Amino acid sequence: MSRLSHSEVHMVHRIGWLRAAVLGANDGLVSTASLVVGVASAGSGRPEILIAGLAGLVAGAMSMAAGEYVSVSSQTDAEQADLARETRELKDTPEAELDELTRIYVGRGLDEDLARQVAVQLTQKNARGAQARDELGISETVTARPIQAAVVSAMTFAAGAVIPLIVASVAPAAQISAIVAGTTLIGLMALGGLGASVGGAGVVKGAIRVTFWGALAMAATAAVGWVFGVAA
Repeated sequence: MSRLSHSEVHMVHRIGWLRAAVLGANDGLVSTASLVVGVASAGSGRPEILIAGLAGLVAGAMSMAAGEYVSVSSQTDAEQADLARETRELKDTPEAELDELTRIYVGRGLDEDLARQVAVQLTQKNARGAQARDELGISETVTARPIQAAVVSAMTFAAGAVIPLIVASVAPAAQISAIVAGTTLIGLMALGGLGASVGGAGVVKGAIRVTFWGALAMAATAAVGWVFGVAA
């Protein structure tokens, strides 16, 4: 009887770009739609609404890129500092590092002799990699990538933000707020479900939580626009 090949699809390798993509698209859609709804609720005309929305798209995309780059770069700096320290310790006190790795494996359920054998073999193969993975929790799968996060955030923000702008440009002037809000809620449900599905989580839960906060944001900006529009 032949052995059947066993393959598994894991989601953890998607964490870096998935987080940036979902956050960017969600933020672009919600913030731009909220801006459009708020300006429209204040009684502004279509040109003013589109200019405000376009300015929000450009500013938001740049802000997302800069924020992701700075945030993820800080994580990368911390990872590199930890790895440099481990490299020095492996050079200066290799036995102490081997003992530390052994204790980690004992803590995970191996008996001490087997834990020592595992630690020795992994250290011989790739000491720095073993310490990074098992002591620091750093691996190539989930390592921070600042440029990737920045580019993905900017692009997905713009992709999300362009949807309410397109809708505002074609919707009847008197119904821009309602139509933009409605299409945005549909987009948020789809985005939340897609992000949850790609990440291996519950689709309904993901859709509901994204839609709820998006609706709340648009309601708040609509109230602001209506109050100041009336006051003017």
